[in-house]
Amino acid sequence: MSSVELDLRRLTPGEAPRPAQLEPVAAADSVVVRGPVPGLAAALAALLKAGRTAEVPVAWEPGADKASAALARDLGVGTGQPRELSLVRDDHGGVLLHHGRIEAAGDGRRSLSRRIGLQAYHDDIRVADGEVTRIDVRPDWTAVDTLGVTVMTLPLRPTRHTSGRAVQVASDPARIVRDGVPYPRPVSRWTWYADDRVRWRLQP
Repeated sequence: MSSVELDLRRLTPGEAPRPAQLEPVAAADSVVVRGPVPGLAAALAALLKAGRTAEVPVAWEPGADKASAALARDLGVGTGQPRELSLVRDDHGGVLLHHGRIEAAGDGRRSLSRRIGLQAYHDDIRVADGEVTRIDVRPDWTAVDTLGVTVMTLPLRPTRHTSGRAVQVASDPARIVRDGVPYPRPVSRWTWYADDRVRWRLQP
């Protein structure tokens, strides 16, 4: 068997692996990822592109950051048996494992002081229509094919929480952050969804 080991422990916050680092993943029989959440997400996105998420087991040695520790705890890394898990993906070819965010376009500084006009649906529920501060999206690892969505209309005001399979957003130019990594350009439409046709294999 061809096992590919990706040592991505040197990734800095907000950095994704380079395409060249991911080239061996598509043809691997198994994959080991060492490093933070964006490294694992990138490896899964490469397997998704190759149509091989269901057949290639992926082991993960989490980074030392808080997001890695939280996701490892949610996934039960290091415990239990190999298992198939939901895959949350977007309509731009990416994978979401821990935390996604939609906010006003910019460099992310003083993001709570800016608002963005958008309309958002979580399944068939309209969760936002107008100006909001941000939308946070998190896969729910206690359920199957489920996303939790939080809409912040104004800082320090109550937020709205919903649970469902897919969130669709149409907006003014928005900044998208996937597991800490900003998408390279502003977008006006975005979808995150738990794909019930696709699974990935975690090797604890």
